[in-house]
Amino acid sequence: MYDVNKLFSGLVQLGEWLREEAASDDQTLRSAEAQNGWFTSESVAQACQAHGEALRAEELTRWRDMYVWSDGPTGLSVGLIMAGNLPMVGWHDLMCAVLAGHEVHVKLSKHDAVLPRWAFQQWCAFCPELEARVTFHDGMMKGMDAVVATGGPNAGRYFKSYFGHLPHLFRGQRTSVAVLDGEEGEAELKALGQDVFAHFGMGCRSVTKLWIPSDFNLDRCFAAWMDWGHLAQHGKYANNYDYHKAVWLLNREDLIENGFVLVKEERDGLVSPIGTLYLERYDGLHEVRAQLDSRSDELQVVTVRPDGEAWETLSSSESLRVVPCGANQNPKLDDYADGVDTIQFLLSLTGGGGKA
Repeated sequence: MYDVNKLFSGLVQLGEWLREEAASDDQTLRSAEAQNGWFTSESVAQACQAHGEALRAEELTRWRDMYVWSDGPTGLSVGLIMAGNLPMVGWHDLMCAVLAGHEVHVKLSKHDAVLPRWAFQQWCAFCPELEARVTFHDGMMKGMDAVVATGGPNAGRYFKSYFGHLPHLFRGQRTSVAVLDGEEGEAELKALGQDVFAHFGMGCRSVTKLWIPSDFNLDRCFAAWMDWGHLAQHGKYANNYDYHKAVWLLNREDLIENGFVLVKEERDGLVSPIGTLYLERYDGLHEVRAQLDSRSDELQVVTVRPDGEAWETLSSSESLRVVPCGANQNPKLDDYADGVDTIQFLLSLTGGGGKA
């Protein structure tokens, strides 16, 4: 059975549950953290809230109206190979594949095997017919008609070897960066802290490198980010911080530290290790744009203060996705990973559907 309107109605209910009730399920949150020590109750609650906000009725209606949906089950089997670096990071793919009318087969990450099932089971509570359309696999998935897979470079080679002959959407490693123009107020710098430190900075939408004007006082950022000092009390985060501090000091690297983040000036690297942040000073925004344009396939989003000079310079680029400070971890439904329209890919498998 496939009724896309009923599925969307169920998602509205799911969104309300995610916003208002999910974070109080202590047993599930403890199970998720026991499986993955990075999945603290605060991190899971934040992920639930972000997904719940995306599933508000008006946002779902806007997204639904962008496409021509299948008028019945497609009969196709679509395999999803999920990442596990953030809580429920694979949920969007699961939702998209179900809405597109396919039979969905899910290979969960061993690092996030609790939360996607949990959210799906709650969707089934509102749409019981869904349960028969999704299968979770512990081992190899066989007989797929198409695959959507997310992973790092090594996983990418595996994906190509086993599934490259099928219609596929393979996503690799990306990161996000921020560009300050020097006119940011305290509120904007505090919002940027959310983009840097939420989920311990482990997501592809987490800012791992910061461009600042050559005369910018970095202490302004540190003052705005003090609310994140508690990260130093998290064992896994603190171990990363201490390790990279030791390595960089042994290598005689110049670094700045404030007790919970290490900052190192770095021109070539984009992906800073956990507990650290790369920094590059600039004299002109056009040189920053040239760098980012040349590496756009490594970037998820670029975080910038709205309405400023940096926003004007960078948002005009066709290759960059620019978002305001504080928005990184709250993507809209059509903020697709790697900029590839997941719904359009899934609907195109039948030779129809697509954009309305």
